[in-house]
Amino acid sequence: MFTGTMEIPKDQVLVNVSTTNNRGFTPEEVAEQCVKKIISVSNNTHPALRDQAQAFSNHIEKVVAHYMKQAIRSDRTTVYNAIKDAGHPELAELIRRL
Repeated sequence: MFTGTMEIPKDQVLVNVSTTNNRGFTPEEVAEQCVKKIISVSNNTHPALRDQAQAFSNHIEKVVAHYMKQAIRSDRTTVYNAIKDAGHPELAELIRRL
């Protein structure tokens, strides 16, 4: 039998729930969630370093959103071509226009 222990920090948010209403998340919203998981700065950090980290975080959020948009466009191209190749050019055109 395996037994183990794990210490859970009491001052850290471990679970976060986000929802939307009648839509999926935008690339910007997902990028914000992503950056929050990657970059964190303690409240006790020197203000100058905290400001610099926040500026870096804002920049990375824009970069992640940009590449997510590119990935979405690329995936739509793949879906468009697959549907068109399957003999449904009208449906493929509707997908392309999304």
